Amino acid sequence: MFYNFLFPYFNFISGMNLLRYITFRTMCALLTSLIISFLLYPAFIKYFKLSQPIRKDGPESHIVQKQGTPTMGGAIIVAGTILSSLLWGDITNRYLILIIFLTFSYCILGFWDDFLKVKFKNSKGVRGRKKMLFQIVIALIFSYLVELLRATDVAGKLTFPFLKNLVIDNFVFLICFTTFVIVGSSNAVNLTDGLDGLATFPSMLAALCFGIISYIVGHFVFANYLQITYVASAGELCIFCGALIGACLGFLWYNAPPAMIFMGDTGSLAIGGALGGISVITKHEFVLAIVGGLFVCEALSVMIQVTYFKWTGKRIFLMSPIHHHFEKKGWTESTVVIRFWIISFVFALIGLATLKIR
Repeated sequence: MFYNFLFPYFNFISGMNLLRYITFRTMCALLTSLIISFLLYPAFIKYFKLSQPIRKDGPESHIVQKQGTPTMGGAIIVAGTILSSLLWGDITNRYLILIIFLTFSYCILGFWDDFLKVKFKNSKGVRGRKKMLFQIVIALIFSYLVELLRATDVAGKLTFPFLKNLVIDNFVFLICFTTFVIVGSSNAVNLTDGLDGLATFPSMLAALCFGIISYIVGHFVFANYLQITYVASAGELCIFCGALIGACLGFLWYNAPPAMIFMGDTGSLAIGGALGGISVITKHEFVLAIVGGLFVCEALSVMIQVTYFKWTGKRIFLMSPIHHHFEKKGWTESTVVIRFWIISFVFALIGLATLKIR
């Protein structure tokens, strides 16, 4: 918004020229969302009395230690991210508007899910099929609109990391695949959000990686040098990623063990959806599976546990998602969180390395 309003004065007012640079506006968006978080969370925690019901089949310590903690803290993350993106981003950029639409839509779904959990004092929320249907419909709309905005030489094509010449050119297949990526990413982050701070730091790392990726794929010279698909105007997503990092950083201040507030599905579904959406726009869907490797492992642990139990009546893990398995084995919550953070950092480095390996 500042960029659009002040654009006519770039050459006349000293210092305004800085707004031309995506990197400068990204830093401003990060700091703005961080300040918004610090301003809103104290009052939110103090006056917001809706606490998240704790899973009765979860670790016993959670029932005692986490009962009564306010939830829906993800609303501030989403609000800070969207507001900062609008303030510092180019509001005529359609990719930026689409990612805001996707994030807000998934936030509303998560908020409704959290609200039902609080209202009926159980951990069920929105029925699984209804939630999945909503996620799929929104992701389909988003994916279709993204492909409509692309240049004709890029639209409908699925590219792969490491293999510069392998391309699948099928519009229908691509829409179905990208929808799967967005829905899967949203639910994977949601499953990871089970311990204080566990999902927040990996989300920040993923946002940082995709901020870099967005900047590179939106820069013709850099994209051409690295032999990756150039996506015109995608660089503006770097500002959204910066805003998301700042908002998550502010949330982590209050979510660090012992948590003063929970993200809830309000935040986790929105963050996961946003990361999936950015990977789709930048045509780095497979890289998301690497950068967000921790999220993938968490989701796979649930899928494996459920499938194996249906087949054999036995469990592979002591409890799923897998972070609860390690809690059951005697690891303290802080140990699980920090070690999983380290793992997510390694995945992020591997994901960034894919930019150069061709």
